[in-house]
Amino acid sequence: MQQLTAANLVREISHLNKKNFYNYIEKSNKGRIKIVRINEPEGAIIIKRWNPAAGDLERDAKEASISKNQLWRLANALIPSQPINVDRLFGASYNTRSVLEALLAHTPEFYFCYPGRIEISGGLPSVKEGHKHIVWMPDDPHALGTIHQIETNIVISESPSQDTYVDVATIPIEEGLPNVASVDPALSRTHAMMQVFLFNIGKSLGFRTWIAQNDRGIIYQNKRIVEHDGVIGKLSNERLMEPYPEAVNAAKLIDCVWFKNGRLMPAVIEVEHTTGVKSGLHRMKTFKDIFPPFPTRYVIVAPDADRDLVIREANNPLYKDLDTKFFPYTAVNELHNLFQHRKIRGITEEFLDSFMEPIVKN
Repeated sequence: MQQLTAANLVREISHLNKKNFYNYIEKSNKGRIKIVRINEPEGAIIIKRWNPAAGDLERDAKEASISKNQLWRLANALIPSQPINVDRLFGASYNTRSVLEALLAHTPEFYFCYPGRIEISGGLPSVKEGHKHIVWMPDDPHALGTIHQIETNIVISESPSQDTYVDVATIPIEEGLPNVASVDPALSRTHAMMQVFLFNIGKSLGFRTWIAQNDRGIIYQNKRIVEHDGVIGKLSNERLMEPYPEAVNAAKLIDCVWFKNGRLMPAVIEVEHTTGVKSGLHRMKTFKDIFPPFPTRYVIVAPDADRDLVIREANNPLYKDLDTKFFPYTAVNELHNLFQHRKIRGITEEFLDSFMEPIVKN
């Protein structure tokens, strides 16, 4: 993977015409920026900034510095095609951070975008309008001296110390099969997001994942989720399922099923996003009654606020033998963040149990 240095950023900015002034990315900021001088190879970059709308004049503007340390800090954070929130990266440090991102946005390899933002309130995630980010796209340059916004399907799961970037769109309706998008388009994005998180968690644990047949059109990292390594394309070809065609039919609309080594089934999972719990429990119960007795976890993934509802329905005598586990959205998000940011090794699948709550009462 390409890795930028402070010298790379300095070199890109050095191509900008020092006689011109440059605008900030945000149109609401009427300020102007001018490059005074550049100390190569790694900075500092000396600039002036002023706001004509407030009556400021260029001649009265004081010089300010984009430091070598500031340039290195941003360079170390940049990854191709991954948005970076410069304000969040620098926090309260460096009062020239908006100047730096604006100058970079005027160079050919940098764009800006507004990815969606996953906000979790009361355990219920929703996608909100996101903040401004810059994106390094070395393979798709634009004209020098201009700025360009790109549209993105990426949404960002924010936690206090880290971001998880998820490139996920809503679920296309296909093959005449009902899915959450056909019931309520507003729910489809969160439902798809949870399925992507479950796939990533399973992949980190060495599992192969079945995604419900009616949801395999989920777009993740610019391709259908079924095209990713580790996602099962045809359930009937899975060694554990092959002898039981009736069980295959019963499982094809279950949101997520994890398999391991062709011999194990760590979990059967239904995602219930404010659409009730009974339908998911019913699908899992139908599958359990058809499939030969086999050790696994039957799991409901749902908003934290729905815990009491899940407990009540899971303890219905019809479903009690599932011994259902509750996997709240915040726990899914936490586990997904953990695997995305840490190269965890040497754990067993029982590690999952610390994130899932047993809820069936004896």
